[in-house]
Amino acid sequence: MSERKSQILLVEDEAMIAQVQQAYLQNAGYLVHWHERGDAVIEAVKIQKPDVVLLDIMIPDIKGRDGVVLCQAIREFSDVPIMMVTAKVEELDRLVGFESGADDYLCKPFSPKEMVARVKALLRRRHSPSIAQSAFVYDPAAQVIRYGDQKLDLTPTELRLFNTLLMQPERIFSRDQLIAQAYNDNLEVFDRAVDSHIKNLRKKIALVLPDVEVVQSVYGLGYRYSPPTSELDFITGEQP
Repeated sequence: MSERKSQILLVEDEAMIAQVQQAYLQNAGYLVHWHERGDAVIEAVKIQKPDVVLLDIMIPDIKGRDGVVLCQAIREFSDVPIMMVTAKVEELDRLVGFESGADDYLCKPFSPKEMVARVKALLRRRHSPSIAQSAFVYDPAAQVIRYGDQKLDLTPTELRLFNTLLMQPERIFSRDQLIAQAYNDNLEVFDRAVDSHIKNLRKKIALVLPDVEVVQSVYGLGYRYSPPTSELDFITGEQP
């Protein structure tokens, strides 16, 4: 009996881009259902029950809904991983800052290989969530994070920052979101303070795990934790 192929719901109105995406995803072993409008997307998610949705933010829709609205509508009944795709960098803040419900983001133009790697990471996270968090372990009683039998020597702020990222692998956190979750409410914290703490955190992680950047920068958006077992280890982010 053949193994079930993971299904990808691809929502993209530009045919040439969709054809490239479809070809790479099919070559990776996925079954792809392509929609060039948003009109039938909600019904398609309910009926086809895809494993991942790739959703263009500017998709045309008869009701005037954009990708963000469609994403939020899907979230009302499904936890399927959703990757939002946009051609405008200025839209990225909107995607990250307001709880659109998306799990990952891609900005056009993007590498098809990166897209496939991100889809694989979303699928792995969906089907084996414990694996994504197995490399680094947070011990709440001792207030430490360990990698194997090695303890990271972190400041309280670095500990809270790293733990926030660890709890949701591959999720992108904006600086404001990290400030809200990892810093004392009574302190005024600036964006560059987050960058400084992330820089120090990376140096300490490198002492136990050299040559692999697990706390990655996502241009224009913020930071995410990508587990060292992920294909995304080899996609180096740029400083936001």
